[in-house]
Amino acid sequence: MPTDAVLRELLVRHLETWLPGALHRARRATLALAYAGGDAGAAEAALRVVAGHRDRLRGHQLTVLVLAAGTEELPARLGAAEAGLPAGVAVHLVPGGPARLAVAVKAAGAAGAPLLCVVADDTLDPAVLTAAAVGRPADVLLATAPGTPARAALADAGFPLTTEVESVPADGAPGRLFAYGTGSDKNLAAYKEALWALDGVRYRDHTGRLLDGVPDPEPGPLRHELLAELARGGPRTVTELRRHALTETAYRSADALRVLTGLLDAGEVTRDPRDGRLGGDVLITVRDAGPGA
Repeated sequence: MPTDAVLRELLVRHLETWLPGALHRARRATLALAYAGGDAGAAEAALRVVAGHRDRLRGHQLTVLVLAAGTEELPARLGAAEAGLPAGVAVHLVPGGPARLAVAVKAAGAAGAPLLCVVADDTLDPAVLTAAAVGRPADVLLATAPGTPARAALADAGFPLTTEVESVPADGAPGRLFAYGTGSDKNLAAYKEALWALDGVRYRDHTGRLLDGVPDPEPGPLRHELLAELARGGPRTVTELRRHALTETAYRSADALRVLTGLLDAGEVTRDPRDGRLGGDVLITVRDAGPGA
């Protein structure tokens, strides 16, 4: 799948989850789409998702900001999608791309309410990422160049939960690093579900390992990673291990739960308490492999 298509489909799938959650949480929310290259393809698709949530939007206010160079062409491109939007949705086209994000979110009154920013830019401008962090909660999807220290930049901007994975096009074209920052475990888990729901996408994780984007990815690498984390830091709760999978690997929270179940069945780890549901507070420990184990 071409890189632009990956971003578009990833945004569409994640927005289907993020938007209902934001509207449930607050009466107002903001979606900001900022493109250094001016491509409006993802913006058109996002507006169609918004239009599909007409019933949920009743009584709410959603502001959609589209920031891109060459905005003189955007009204015509977005016109058809914008015509289908319900009352209460305001779309603002802002020239200048990501560099104008701080001004745009301030003018939109985005602080203190749900804010999802999508930033497609090879430059990690700290001011842009800081502007994306003013929401409550704040979420940002960053599409940038491979090798960019995206997670560190997001953490510095105030996002406590971060993750990243690189898409690897089948045709040998340059890949794209997709990073996500948030303060919500739930939103991070939903983003990872969207990431793995894309068809025909191959990913490269932080170790350089290639992973095929399929509904049930190969569990071996995650098994190794969770055992290594337990060996490094000692016992961990299921919640902590699921979060580790979300932030430190390409895998999902549900993948971590399946791997932990397999490790318990194989006797490689133990749990406390020994019986009952594998809930978040269950403590997982690597089984003693020494004499008498």
